[in-house]
Order: sequence, then C-alpha cells, then structure tokens
Amino acid sequence: MMRFTPALFNHTEALLAELLRSPFPADAVVSRYFRQHRELGHADRGFAAETVYAALRRKRSLSARCGDDVTSRRLLLATLACVNGMNRRELDSVLREVEGKWLAQAKAVKLEDLPPAVRLDLPDWLYETLCARFDADEVEKLATGLNQSAPLDLRVNLLKAERDAVLARLQADGIAAEACRYSPHGIRLNGKPSLARHPLFLDGSIEVQDEGSQLLGFLVQPKRGEMVADFCAGAGGKTLLLGAMMRSQGRLYAFDVAEKRLAKLKPRLARSGLSNVHPVRIESEHDIKIKRLAGKLDRVLVDAPCSGLGTLRRNPDLKWRQTPESVAELNAKQASILAAAAGPVKQGGRLVYATCSLLEAENEAIVAAFLAAHPDFVLLSAADILRKQGVEIDALEAGDDRLRLLPHRHGTDGFFAAVLQRT
Repeated sequence: MMRFTPALFNHTEALLAELLRSPFPADAVVSRYFRQHRELGHADRGFAAETVYAALRRKRSLSARCGDDVTSRRLLLATLACVNGMNRRELDSVLREVEGKWLAQAKAVKLEDLPPAVRLDLPDWLYETLCARFDADEVEKLATGLNQSAPLDLRVNLLKAERDAVLARLQADGIAAEACRYSPHGIRLNGKPSLARHPLFLDGSIEVQDEGSQLLGFLVQPKRGEMVADFCAGAGGKTLLLGAMMRSQGRLYAFDVAEKRLAKLKPRLARSGLSNVHPVRIESEHDIKIKRLAGKLDRVLVDAPCSGLGTLRRNPDLKWRQTPESVAELNAKQASILAAAAGPVKQGGRLVYATCSLLEAENEAIVAAFLAAHPDFVLLSAADILRKQGVEIDALEAGDDRLRLLPHRHGTDGFFAAVLQRT
C-alpha cells in the first residue's frame, strides 16, 4: 500500500524536474530515474510515474494555474490538488507556509475562462490543426480522451494459449481483466499490475500491446506459408503478432535501421515460440537487402515513423516536443519509406501503411501522393477486411476505406491505416 510522504513527494518533484529539462523521451527518463532509486517500491513508483505523466498531460492548464512562477514544485502541487484531487489536509506534510494561499488561488482558476487550447492542454499549432479537421465539440472530446491515462492491453499469443483460458488464469490470480472490444486476441486489464514475473508473460503466452496496434495485424492478414515483412519493426510487437497469425509458418522479415530496437525483439522472440521470424538490420529504406526482394513478398506492413500524436495518453511529452517543422521532416521520410516498401510487394500482394498519428499530413496526404505516383496500387476497404475476420469497428467514418481509431471513440490509441493492393 502506497503512503504519501514528504520523501515520496521529493522523489516525484525531482523526477518531474528532470522530465521538464530532459531532451529524452519521458518513458526513458522515468525508467532511468527508477533504476537509480531502487529504494522506491512498486506502489511508490506507480504513484510517481502516474503523477508526473498527469503533470505532462495537463502542463498547459496547470501552468496557467501557477501564474508567473511556473516551477516543477508548483506544477506538482497543482497536479496533486487539481488533477489527483488531494485536499489541503493530505498535502499539509509537504506544503510550505507561504504556499497555502497560492494553492487556494490555483484551485479557484476556472478552466472555462482559459483559451480553448490552454484549457484542453494542446499547443496552439496542434489545436488549430485538429480544428481544421474536426468540429469544436469533437476536438474537445478528442483532447479529453488524449488526456486520460491509457489502459493496459495484452495480446494473447495464440500459438501458446487461448484467450478464455488466459482470462480465467488472470482472474484466478486476482487480476481483473476482460476481453477487448474489437481485437479477437486482446485482453484489457483493470489497473496496471506488474506482469514481468507472471508465468503467462514469462512463457510467452501474453505480450503487452495496445488494442489498436493489434488490429493492424488483421489488416495485413498474413497467411501460413507466405513471405511477409514488418518494414519498420522496432522492438517487434507487431512482428510477433504477424508471426503468430502465420502459425510460425512461412518467412517473416523484421526490418529496422536500429540494432538497439531489434535487440529488444530477441528476448520477446525467444518467449514467443516463433521460428519463422528473421530480424534484419538495414542501413535505410533503400538498402540492397530490400531491393533483392523486389516483387517477392505477399504482404508488407509499414508502421511508419511518425509524430506519435495518437499515443499522447501514454507519451504526453510528445505534444510539447513535436512542431510543424518536425512533422514536415517526418512527411518526407514517410513518403520515401512507403515508396521503398512497395518494391518487394508482388502482384496481387498487400501493402499496409499505418501511423499512430492524428494528422492528415502524415496519413491521408502520404497515401494520396503514393497512389498518384503508383497507379499499379489500389486502396482496399479496411472495414471490409476486418469485417470478414469477424472484427466490427463501430464509429468509423461512413464511406471511408481507411481505418481511423481515436481514443474517445474506440478506447485505443489514435491509429491510421490504409490497405493498398498491387493490381
């Protein structure tokens, strides 16, 4: 059981201060801090992590509450009082005498009096971009969804276990869980228990993977015995899903430019029981290893490097890091990668382009430009492909062949995907 103490407050403040000045991703900073402070127990770590992430999510409106003196200490106190709902008595042990009056004023700030972008905790450029796409009411709901903490989703490795059996085992172990709304392989946990030492995790029966990410595998729809590539494999979450869908038969390439990311795939691969995965480091999307596969692959997944703005529930720092300029740089890379990934796709083969972005510039615009330059590819209906596999997605935009998942509509990260077929 976690007990709120001045020592825990000091650790949380130190971690938040580090996050606010660090150029590195928030999850890496948090992990490093916890490695350096092993005296913090599981509950204390959970409190510190959730609190600093809440501060990052709500940084703009919390800064408005802080007035002219925005410090990590004030941001933390405002988070505890205004987001976590702690009262004055609970904060007494950490509150300095002069801070009582300021905190009362901070709590009295009316959110509805703040400009919309500040109230919704979005940078101006992102708020304006979303307003060009959605009406004001939808932007409000989307921003609210992005400001929630993401649930913990698991994917059952069907090579090793059945979902019902995994659910029964988790519930027997006192872990509240239910089947995901859409993914036939998915389980959503109620809370965030530590699973690193759970037998189902250790034997590869389960992997942590957002439900939206799982659905991308059903768009690729790989079959046993096919030749398939995960073009930007990273640490291999989707690679493992594709391999399991192939029942470990055929050949599955996991391409990535980063040796470090592919190294993270190795222990996961060992647990998974898959024998058809071939991790390959490439120099770039133009690597000769890619060119040698011209016209040979049945299916290629391009989970393109992107702004990550669909993942703000779990990566809230990204909204303060990304800029229109950084997105424009990504657009050039995305177009280049998609064009290169088309080369290995055989006639009648399938190419799936996906991002975890909400921006048209990274999604529809990239696909439209690709189709204009590649008349031998056509767009297939993502909803039809999913429906044929028993996956019904509600709240999709009518008549649109692409898949768009949004946290406030679907309870997943924000994902975009387009399914392209070489004619």
